[in-house]
Amino acid sequence: MASRVVIVGGGFGGLYAARALAKAPVRITLIDRHNYHLFRPMLYQVATGLLADDEIARALRTIFSANKNVDVLMGEVKGVDAARRFVQLDQFDVPYDYLILATGIRYNYFGHDDWRTVAPGLEALEEADEIRDKILLAFERAEKLAATGEATREAVCALMTFVLVGAGTVGVEMAGTLAEMSRITLRNDFRHIDPSEAQILLYEAADRILPPYPASLAAKAQRHLETLGVKIFTKTRVTEVDEQGIVADGHRVLAGTVLWGAGVLASPAGQWLGAKVDRSGKIIVNSDLSVPGHPEIFAIGDTAHVVAPARNLLGMKNKKPMTMPGVAQPAIQEGEYVARLIRRRIADKPAPPPFSYKDKGDLAIVGRAYALADLRFVRFAGFLAWVVWAAVHIYFLIGFTNRFLVMVRWGFAFLTKRRQALIFPGQLEKRDDGGASTSSA
Repeated sequence: MASRVVIVGGGFGGLYAARALAKAPVRITLIDRHNYHLFRPMLYQVATGLLADDEIARALRTIFSANKNVDVLMGEVKGVDAARRFVQLDQFDVPYDYLILATGIRYNYFGHDDWRTVAPGLEALEEADEIRDKILLAFERAEKLAATGEATREAVCALMTFVLVGAGTVGVEMAGTLAEMSRITLRNDFRHIDPSEAQILLYEAADRILPPYPASLAAKAQRHLETLGVKIFTKTRVTEVDEQGIVADGHRVLAGTVLWGAGVLASPAGQWLGAKVDRSGKIIVNSDLSVPGHPEIFAIGDTAHVVAPARNLLGMKNKKPMTMPGVAQPAIQEGEYVARLIRRRIADKPAPPPFSYKDKGDLAIVGRAYALADLRFVRFAGFLAWVVWAAVHIYFLIGFTNRFLVMVRWGFAFLTKRRQALIFPGQLEKRDDGGASTSSA
């Protein structure tokens, strides 16, 4: 009987583990709460209207349609019975011989989960659609208020104020894109407001933006954001969030839209196993990515706290082991490593050496045709970094069709300075109007 491999999570780690095992003599069950693989690095482009949902997502069933040993289940995992080797779903349990946990992250609201409803973070397509709707609706509300002729400038200004909490990669990318969206894309679309007067406010508790990046690149990113009109507040902690805006270091800031990106927490996978975790909830794994005490269970990607030797693109070894960052490349390499280890175990071959990481560096986009590139042996910013960013991100999109559509969409947006996904269904507006709205056909 073929070994049963259960993979929880269809993100980068889970997807690449399943791909690497798809031709092995195993039965694979891939479980995810969604039925699609999401290219999260470009999720903010859905939230700001540059790309449509299906251009950065692809159905998991479609990806594995040719692999008859792969079953895809859409469901929510409630726990793991490690003694009996079962993954627990709502209605039934799934048995396993090997278990790969690639359950991802969720945003950390630091004990204020009630803020999540008014300050959404980019976690899935649903949140990206919600954020796009909130952004567009803010301008629509401001236009409607200004059209009455009775609105105060302060009221309109508050509606066109966008607060982003957290100046990591997502916050910086959102801030730059929002600034260009208001100052370029929407500039001529309204009659009673000037979208270019929108305020984009970026708050960061640390002493600079992009803490994981070298200070020199972070400084370049800040200067570029400021040229776009983004106002940046570092060493500033947000202590309250509500429908009127935020309180930052004791000062009330009125804002029509608040978006969250201030920190992440791991999934409850560590709690399922009673495993030792770090302060963000990631499982502290062995050098072969197995969970201590459970050689048949592996944690990868954002589920795992991994410290491993690393080499850069030139093959130069780091002086000390590296803690894996929460980005796609470590998850991909970890997924492929675990698949190789399982294949060797099944074939009764010696285990591969402990996991080591090929560090390809970090990339972040700061605005239209401007990005940062930290390749470890060289660092640069500007248009060339944007070309590298675009090439890398298009390459890792799943499926030729997605890559082609994204290239066409980007080319059109770059030449015309327009965005295409700027329509929302109006559900938020209905709630705003107390349910009284009309439509025409």
